[in-house]
Amino acid sequence: MNQDVVNAKSRVKFIDYSDEFKESIKILNYAWLEKYFRIEKMDQISLSNPKEEIIDKGGFIYYAILDNEIIGTASLLKKNNGIFELGKMAVSDTVQGYGIGTLLLEHCLKTAKSKNIETLVLYSNTKLESAIHLYRKYGFEEVDLEPGLYERANIKMEKQL
Repeated sequence: MNQDVVNAKSRVKFIDYSDEFKESIKILNYAWLEKYFRIEKMDQISLSNPKEEIIDKGGFIYYAILDNEIIGTASLLKKNNGIFELGKMAVSDTVQGYGIGTLLLEHCLKTAKSKNIETLVLYSNTKLESAIHLYRKYGFEEVDLEPGLYERANIKMEKQL
């Protein structure tokens, strides 16, 4: 790993959602959705109203910051009392390949455990091979995918905490 990557990873900090950074979750997610898929109606709703659609419903939003710039985001969306969805994870193109996605995942796993969340689920697409590999590496296993939640999802994974 080159020194720039190591140096960047060591300087990444995480902060919780604040209205000040409301647009960041939308900007980051829209960028990757437009690159790989398309923006669905549910994306527009949740990403335009993150406080109402995620935080106020018992979920959490985190931002990764490097040199005072938001470079990534991830959310834990409450499904029911013990189950949360790991979602809305996106990393800026400017730092792709630096391991920021891994850091976000680790932050979400650590936080989920500290909040006594029992199960994390996620929805993805098998064409995102590096993401699927990362999820498997951290113990997520494929489970049956219910139809209709996300058009782009062709795989559902979960991890018991």
